[in-house]
Amino acid sequence: MVMQDGGTVDVRPGSDPGRAAPEHSGAYLASGLCLVLYGAALLAWTVYGLGQADTTAWDFVEGLFNPGATPAPQVLGPYEWAFTVAFLAVGGLTLAQRRTARSAALLCGFLLLAVSLREGVGLFNAAYRDQYSNDPLGGWALATRGLGLVTALVVLAVLRSATERAADAAPVSPMSARRRRHSRICGVLFLITAAVRVIWTVRALSSSEMATTRYLRGAVDGSVLGTLDLSASTEFTTVSSVLVLLILGVIALRGHRDIRGALLVFAAVELYLTVRTVVLLAVTDFFSLSSETPEGALSMATTAYALAAMTSVVVLATGRAYGPYGGVRGALGPGVPSSE
Repeated sequence: MVMQDGGTVDVRPGSDPGRAAPEHSGAYLASGLCLVLYGAALLAWTVYGLGQADTTAWDFVEGLFNPGATPAPQVLGPYEWAFTVAFLAVGGLTLAQRRTARSAALLCGFLLLAVSLREGVGLFNAAYRDQYSNDPLGGWALATRGLGLVTALVVLAVLRSATERAADAAPVSPMSARRRRHSRICGVLFLITAAVRVIWTVRALSSSEMATTRYLRGAVDGSVLGTLDLSASTEFTTVSSVLVLLILGVIALRGHRDIRGALLVFAAVELYLTVRTVVLLAVTDFFSLSSETPEGALSMATTAYALAAMTSVVVLATGRAYGPYGGVRGALGPGVPSSE
């Protein structure tokens, strides 16, 4: 209870503005369960890969942040490790029926659908398709892909319509000026990051012998590598990250929708991958050599920007502009202090 002019305002969990409306309970529970199950499947693959590799648990933990520390290849890569944590965390928050988790769950659903479609394209290749029957773990890999597709379809089908009615919204329905400002800052940071990534990718393609069509095919066709691999290809991670940065950046820049959950999850994943890059640059002594060439200095500058930008988005998405239950601070009603 909070005192207001001699009376009280009910802010107990029963009236939690950050909780989804009761009629959406089934959608949140179904989505959360699917995300947790898929996250658990990826975690099982990670544990299996650790058991098969000639390495210790400490080497694996070090390899999470130092790309050069893992002595043996793993079943999954850093992209999957990051999203394993994301699926479990978002799934848990969705099971708890937190409104902020909706946009994050939808983001996970769209990415899983993209992975499934890429694998579906690859299955049109007969040689690639035969690997699922010839590989001892092919059946388990196919089951994991199937679970990912089911998860994506369930999340997108039930959560897209789980929007809140105006009557169920937080006490102050329009986003505060501070929240809009934070959202637009995040949008600008995402769009600049996407532009920088596109420039570096185009430059890499122009300076290598790989054709652009071959690169783009690697992003949409799971059979291009010729091996049965649960790890996402570099082409897929690059193209998908650029698209997500652009789409979320535009939505956040407009500031009409609360997508804090999606911004936080993707920025956290990008921050983790950037930290791995920084650690690699540090252990390879790239920092001391980068100033010798303009390209090296530019690479350092863009890496520093990515680190600062993603950190800023994480901080803004979890900032103090929002109340303890997911609502806007100071939105308890007239005369109620915002605690800021």
